[in-house]
Amino acid sequence: MTPATPSATTPVPALSLDRPPGPAECDAVALRLAGIAAAAGVILRHYELGGCRHHLKADGSPTSQADLAAEAQIVAALGEAWPGIPVIAEETAAEAAPAALFFLVDPLDGTKDFLKGTGEYTVNIALVSGERPVAAALAAPALGRIWAAGTRALEAPIVEGGPGAFRPVAARPAPPEGMTALVSRSHGEAADEACLAGLAVARRRGVSSALKFGLLACGEGDVYVRCGPTMEWDTAAGDHILTQAGGCLVGPDGRPFGYGRRPGQYRNGPFAAFGDPSRAARAVLPATSPTRAG
Repeated sequence: MTPATPSATTPVPALSLDRPPGPAECDAVALRLAGIAAAAGVILRHYELGGCRHHLKADGSPTSQADLAAEAQIVAALGEAWPGIPVIAEETAAEAAPAALFFLVDPLDGTKDFLKGTGEYTVNIALVSGERPVAAALAAPALGRIWAAGTRALEAPIVEGGPGAFRPVAARPAPPEGMTALVSRSHGEAADEACLAGLAVARRRGVSSALKFGLLACGEGDVYVRCGPTMEWDTAAGDHILTQAGGCLVGPDGRPFGYGRRPGQYRNGPFAAFGDPSRAARAVLPATSPTRAG
């Protein structure tokens, strides 16, 4: 059976801070998030093709008109669909407090690549319950691909600014000839290399942004290591999609991430993401990331 495609008429499941969403609700939320992410992608494509003013934030990372415009649309759409559920978003709501249920939003992950015109950037939206994401969407507007996950991982083409027909996807077992590592085009740490050196990596593929998670979920790569600093909105959506595709993301203790770390200002530690969870125990990660945000 082909999974439903979100539309303006797709029923919006009610969400309450008083109870966690059930499986059917998570699936419906994921489809609606996919529609919201794809709509934000239309805004990003407009700026990408027409020019975009940008500047550096205090931490040295870039932000742009596109980030702000896409985030405004996402936050408004989430507020309309689920009033009362907090939204933690990179550009305008990074200091908001989490709750029993909350959204994490990165309207433009991979701003550097967006500004360079590589097309390897994403829109990330995740619903978190009990410190773990339970529904998510990740769109790659310039590549015409979008992923979503509630209780299972799905992918669809982006057609006329919205998701087309979804199909289930699954991560692949680690190939016997060696894994393909998805490595960042703009970030890199000596610790990343040290961790990869201890794994059976046969080849590397340069990929930017949270797109790596989508590719892992589809079996187009096997491992992604990041020891440098990232934020929760960078990883939550991809983490859930990869996990529902059969893969995993683990920290230095070998356990999945918990989300809603406001005392740490939503900063992640080092992690390794695998398509094949049987390889996760081989990852040797440093205990902490550098303090400078990436």
